[in-house]
Amino acid sequence: MNAGFLLFEVRRVVRARRFWIMAFLFPTLMYLIQANLFSDLFADRGGVDFREHLMGNLAAFGAFFVALNVGTRVAIERSTGWQRQLRITPLSAPSYLVAKLSAAMVVALPAIAAVAAVGALVEGVRLPLGGWLHLVLGIWAGTLPFALLGVFIGQIATAESVQLLTSMSHMLLGILGGALFPSVAFPGWMQAVSTVLPSRWLAEIGHAAVGEPAKGATAAVVLAGWTVVLGAAVVMRYVRDSARV
Repeated sequence: MNAGFLLFEVRRVVRARRFWIMAFLFPTLMYLIQANLFSDLFADRGGVDFREHLMGNLAAFGAFFVALNVGTRVAIERSTGWQRQLRITPLSAPSYLVAKLSAAMVVALPAIAAVAAVGALVEGVRLPLGGWLHLVLGIWAGTLPFALLGVFIGQIATAESVQLLTSMSHMLLGILGGALFPSVAFPGWMQAVSTVLPSRWLAEIGHAAVGEPAKGATAAVVLAGWTVVLGAAVVMRYVRDSARV
């Protein structure tokens, strides 16, 4: 039953056309719009190609943009009583949560790949195979804390408020985190704020993949810390909800 539920959740996401449109369309359009908009900011940054730098930003943004939306289904299932019904079945709590996280990760991967493809095919970005694998798989692995955040939002929100909370999270992480727009364009205080947000470090994985001064190890540590914190929050909230059944 656990494997069947996991397959059901993944299939449900794959069949949701709205998520696929958002996964491909929004981050790739933002990449194309900005590709030459801020290029002058990188004129004195040691030969860093802005198209490559921006590709890391928008691949990260696309990944967490769609991963956070897993919370919508969680909130609806809580509001309709479906989650409560699942708790009295043989389906274990870890299996339920893993299924939701897996669904979010399934959607995140094509969002990353779409931005990478536009970078290569439209903007002429050239990387060795190892660089492309680092970009796509590294950002994909780093998306886990955002999938956890999406589940947590779904656990604390109602069906009516989940879209608002998700949209606020998109904007906070995308803008202040320096993923939606390059953080080098920010004033000092905004750059300082961005360093504590996980979206900044997810983008740094992409920057390391294209040969910028490596912050990959720091990014991995920060994202791992966020994963632990948000994972604990998800489990605690689920246990609290279970006590009400």
